[in-house]
Amino acid sequence: MVRKSKKTHKKAKLGKKPRNPKPEYIKSGINGLDRLFTNGIPKNSSVLIAGGAGSGKTLLCLQIAVNAAKNGKKCLYMSFEESEEKLKSHIKKFGWDLKDNEKNLVIKRYKLFDITRAIDALLAKEMGDLLIDIKPILIPKGFKPEIIIVDSLTAIASAFLGREETYRIYIEQLFRYFEELKVTSFLISETEQEPRIYSPTGVEEFLADGVIVLYNIRRGNVRQSGLEVLKMRGTKHQKKVVAMQITDKKGIEIYPEQEVFSIFKLDKLR
Repeated sequence: MVRKSKKTHKKAKLGKKPRNPKPEYIKSGINGLDRLFTNGIPKNSSVLIAGGAGSGKTLLCLQIAVNAAKNGKKCLYMSFEESEEKLKSHIKKFGWDLKDNEKNLVIKRYKLFDITRAIDALLAKEMGDLLIDIKPILIPKGFKPEIIIVDSLTAIASAFLGREETYRIYIEQLFRYFEELKVTSFLISETEQEPRIYSPTGVEEFLADGVIVLYNIRRGNVRQSGLEVLKMRGTKHQKKVVAMQITDKKGIEIYPEQEVFSIFKLDKLR
């Protein structure tokens, strides 16, 4: 029997442990928003963008998509409300020139009927009536997005009126599908102007890795725009409501140094 030397034994014992993959992050490219995060938005996260009517949710997501496309990332903007032409007109209005990167951004309008048909097929599959593989959404053939935007969960929920449990099953499938695709997703949710629930059922905000809330707060006869990163798994972020503005040329701008907490306090005292 040949014994290993102490030196050999010690070397084997101190062998290198496998390293965990280094976390990756994405930047929104929006002035001020990226400064709210220590590193950025974790790659492959699902982020809920919640806010009331006119708070700037669609514009924020369009701006993220355009900035990502400019940097060579493939983006899919899924609309269940506004047409492709109207969304593209928003991009032209702010002068966001994609130049040679137009092919990186696909804007597609989906029919709610296709969603309800997909969920019925998913339910049938679970019962064993279908053997084919059903996807919660259809990605354009030949296009492999890195970022997907869903506009909006509220519109999808309206297609399941009276079928809340079925909608929950669909949403769970949707979040799981995005995880399998390894994409970063932004899902828009319509709320009250000062929300306490940030999604159609309240379940979505727990399934999501992050929640960014947009406020459109009334103070007298004037409204103040604000933004808050309510949660974001996998990165540190500032925990405060900061000022936001929609400008004519640059679109949305965030001002991390300007808090708007005092406005909430004044409104609640009235």
